[in-house]
Amino acid sequence: MGDYSFPKSNRLTGKKKIDRLFGQGKTFVRFPFRVIYLNAEGPAYQAMFSVPSRQFKNATDRNRIRRQMREAFRHEQAPLRSVTPLMIVYIYIAKEILPGKEIREKMAQAIAFLIRQC
Repeated sequence: MGDYSFPKSNRLTGKKKIDRLFGQGKTFVRFPFRVIYLNAEGPAYQAMFSVPSRQFKNATDRNRIRRQMREAFRHEQAPLRSVTPLMIVYIYIAKEILPGKEIREKMAQAIAFLIRQC
């Protein structure tokens, strides 16, 4: 059984890092995610998850989707450990709430595509 933790050191924080990522990062779309990534200096990858309030007015819906995204990432993150350090943002772009199983499958596809891009 693998390590399914998502420690604080792997969470993308800090306004300067996030601004740099959105300003200089490369983007691709793997429905239901838009993924923005950038090579980073550091020991490992760092990830952040976002759900736009424009599409989901209720905070409880946004929190649920974000929680599902983090859970899916936690289970599918193992291949990222062998890649160069990255900063990654996953933005949820679907118009409706998808089941957790589908989000997990799509997260695996997005991570596989990201690895091929690096």
